[in-house]
Amino acid sequence: MLEQLAQDAQIASYQLATLSSRSKNQALKAIINQLVQHQSAILAANQLDIAAGKEAGLTDALLDRLLLTAERLAGMCQDIEQLIALSDPIGEEYQGKQLESGLFLKKRTVPLGVIGVIYEARPNVTIDIACLALKTGNAAILRGGKETLNSNILLVKLIQTALVEVGINAQAVQLIADPDRALIYQLLKLDKYIDMIIPRGGQTLQQVCVEHSTIPVITGGIGICHLFVDESADVEKAIAVIRNAKVQRPSVCNALDTVLIHQSIAYEFINRLVPALAADGVSFRGCPQSVAINATCQVAQASDFDTEWLSLTLGIKVVDDLSKAVSHIRAHSSGHSDGILTQSLKSADQFVAQVNSAAVYVNASTRFTDGAQFGLGAEVAVSTQKLHARGPMGLDALTTYKWIGIGDGLIRS
Repeated sequence: MLEQLAQDAQIASYQLATLSSRSKNQALKAIINQLVQHQSAILAANQLDIAAGKEAGLTDALLDRLLLTAERLAGMCQDIEQLIALSDPIGEEYQGKQLESGLFLKKRTVPLGVIGVIYEARPNVTIDIACLALKTGNAAILRGGKETLNSNILLVKLIQTALVEVGINAQAVQLIADPDRALIYQLLKLDKYIDMIIPRGGQTLQQVCVEHSTIPVITGGIGICHLFVDESADVEKAIAVIRNAKVQRPSVCNALDTVLIHQSIAYEFINRLVPALAADGVSFRGCPQSVAINATCQVAQASDFDTEWLSLTLGIKVVDDLSKAVSHIRAHSSGHSDGILTQSLKSADQFVAQVNSAAVYVNASTRFTDGAQFGLGAEVAVSTQKLHARGPMGLDALTTYKWIGIGDGLIRS
């Protein structure tokens, strides 16, 4: 069954690869129309997932990821509109050159083919991936978590309805609706049909994919994110940035997990930061020095600085200087998003040069690591790798290229 699904996706990808930009954008508009027309049904299906999640004891953070609202659906539609407005990368030609042999050589951007994406409790990802794949001429095989099953079944049905309306093979976007985890292992072996695997989930899922896949895997999306408050930081602005990074949506991978504070300003800063964020319901896990400064902080356990909180919990650590902050980040960051709050250009330059994360910020919230915020039209994942794609994976990350050589009866001497 799964092999046939993958084969159908590959056949659909051949049609997608030759579609015009106009046809692909028509498909995206049709998806928007389906989401708008069937909003009530989508929200009702999602409430079934929410109820099941509560019964299963899902955390508040996971329930927030799972939840769809009218506002979030509207945001998804806006993201698709932005995607429609973006230039189609497929078919671009570059690096054209005439060789001494007489061969004219150039590169052309082409789709990857078939993308398999394994993800957990975020049904909006279903729409993001499907639309990015369609815009770049790729077919997509989606495997969401069992906690999103009702939402995903309906969303993919609506996507397929939209595709048929505009004359595109409905198998271009498919869902593995069976929650049996054994199917993941089968999916990872279908390298004859699938060109890339993207796992969006915890460390266990990503490790399973890396160890068992015969298909190239792009890993990422685990965010243990830091902000370092330098001794020269503007205190008011720094607290506002930290608050946004932690509180604005704590359940996502680019939310802040740990604040590092220069020891020379630690006393004043911690005593201003803690009450400011406590008013938003934030609790704190601190190093011994930060706990001594403000007893509101609980003593951090050994593993706390390696934890992606996905909740209103914030780690605090006092460090001697910028170098110590960088050392801490190198030891504990997942390579997702890290930043510095400083008024020193020298400190900012040093931090950016030495912190090797996919996104590095100066005086800005980590919450910007997002495909839509980067102007990429949503994202299929946030890659923390260094090869092929890094950071939010938008349109360009779902393409590759082919060499095209042109001659006139040309032979090699």
